[in-house]
Amino acid sequence: MSSAGTEPRRLPRRRVLAALAVAPAAMGLLGGCSIAPAAPPEPDSLTPLADAARADAALVAAAVAADPALAPRLDPLRDARTQHADALDAEIARLAATPSASAAPTTPPAPAPAGLADVRAAVQGAAAAATAAALELPADRVGLVASISACCAAYAAVLT
Repeated sequence: MSSAGTEPRRLPRRRVLAALAVAPAAMGLLGGCSIAPAAPPEPDSLTPLADAARADAALVAAAVAADPALAPRLDPLRDARTQHADALDAEIARLAATPSASAAPTTPPAPAPAGLADVRAAVQGAAAAATAAALELPADRVGLVASISACCAAYAAVLT
């Protein structure tokens, strides 16, 4: 028997050195995507609507504090805008890829004393913003935003 058949095959030294020289560049090309930090996710398009709903609820509270006689007319609006913010926050959280991708709700700054005209203008603006947003949203999100737009438009009409 010949021992030549059982001897391991040896790689040429130059080939091994060439592979080692090219390996760092190849690893940089292959692994470059995973080394760089991921770009932060874009904010959800519903976030401004949720923030506006919270601001409107705070504005209504300021108007009622300035004139308690407005409470019977404005308390249902404050409740509706609070529910809008909650529903929008729930929808944002539902579609968030990771828990860190959803932004925490922002607390609006305390509004200056407001009157009925300020509340009406804010609700009209909210209706217009929700209508514009609904035109750009995917079909599964349109219903929520369209109902918010309709609610705000109805309150704006009632407050005239």
